[in-house]
Amino acid sequence: MKILQTLVIWLGLLSVLVLAVSGPLYQAEIIGLGTAFTLLRYAAFVAAGSAVINILFFIFKRPAGAKAGLTVVSIIAAAIAFYLPYSQYQVAQSVPPIHDISTDLTNPPEFVAIAPLRADAPNPVEYAGPETAEQQREAYPDLQTYITQQDVDALFAKALQVANDMGWEIVEANEDAGRIEATDTTTWFGFKDDVVIRIASVDGETQLDIRSKSRVGRSDVGKNADRIREFLAAL
Repeated sequence: MKILQTLVIWLGLLSVLVLAVSGPLYQAEIIGLGTAFTLLRYAAFVAAGSAVINILFFIFKRPAGAKAGLTVVSIIAAAIAFYLPYSQYQVAQSVPPIHDISTDLTNPPEFVAIAPLRADAPNPVEYAGPETAEQQREAYPDLQTYITQQDVDALFAKALQVANDMGWEIVEANEDAGRIEATDTTTWFGFKDDVVIRIASVDGETQLDIRSKSRVGRSDVGKNADRIREFLAAL
């Protein structure tokens, strides 16, 4: 029984370690994306099982001293290892499986300077199409063209400043064309999402449209929409 209790404690600790290294291993190209997601899934399963058994041990066996502390740490670690993948799964189920988001669904801003950087990306540089647009309308109706009386040059400067403040890697800032292109890299898995901002004067007003698109993955788990919201809020 003591051996089983010790094993379960270490499985709880191991689950959070597997969770933590899955992203860096993918970034380092040691494992593929499918393997990384499999690690997350198994880490969650192991975490759930070890947490339940550890709690039962804690209630009925009442470990003392160092083992009691280690059991509590294992339960916390397992809870983290289960919650993070589960919460991401829940978010993925609540948003449409799309990865190309734009404030202009009729004429989305086009990638120019970034296009060569996406040459080998699983998701092509072209806009995903009307089906994606319809799913976006239903899921993210708040994402609309930003309209202001500010002049084009002033808005361009402000947009560039916000993009820099958000930590995006600026690929091109073409003031003459009113276009800013940038790449945002996620921390854990290092996913690269590309952003293009288009600024133009239309009927006496200045309009800004922004598009954010993932290079890999069918669903972005709402990340691109959140990025656009954050940018517009900062603007």
